[in-house]
Amino acid sequence: MAYQPGYGQSNYGGQQGGQLEIGHGPYPSVGAGGGIAPQVQQWFSAVDKDQSGFISAAELKSALVNAQGQNFSDTACLLMIGMFDKDRSGHINLEEFDKLYTYINQWLAVFKTYDVDQSGNIDEQELAKALTQMGFRFSPDFINFLSKRSDPREGKISVDSFIVLCVQIQRFTEAFRVRDTQQNGTVTIGFEDFLNVALSCSL
Repeated sequence: MAYQPGYGQSNYGGQQGGQLEIGHGPYPSVGAGGGIAPQVQQWFSAVDKDQSGFISAAELKSALVNAQGQNFSDTACLLMIGMFDKDRSGHINLEEFDKLYTYINQWLAVFKTYDVDQSGNIDEQELAKALTQMGFRFSPDFINFLSKRSDPREGKISVDSFIVLCVQIQRFTEAFRVRDTQQNGTVTIGFEDFLNVALSCSL
């Protein structure tokens, strides 16, 4: 399903050249990987503190540090574990971790593209550029809201917050697209359906 010309007005996150979804454009892919590289196996063993053969969100958090020297947020780690935990066990095995490892590195590359000043954070202006290049047409006020939501004091977004923000926007965009049958950037939604979307797309 491709968007019609001009689709995505009224601050809707449309894309000018087609769909915006995982595996297309700037969003990293969660597709199947190949053989597991030795460095991935070594990192898995290092992260798997209890040597259970599985990695939990808590173990992942202890292994991931952003540019400010802080561990990734609980939200980011739960999100990423959940994306690759196909059997909903609450943890991931080596094969699932291999895909997660690739996914994180892809996101780091995306983040560095938009972190123009190499500060380790994305500020409001850099966020606006990133979302525009991802195909979204958001108002300056909404961009300001997103940056302040990530960091109420300074509006600076770390890589883990950036991943969470982008994945959440993507999930809501896909839910909106399904309901926007006229492709005009507006939907009519019942209260229970609204709650369903909000609860299923949130973390």
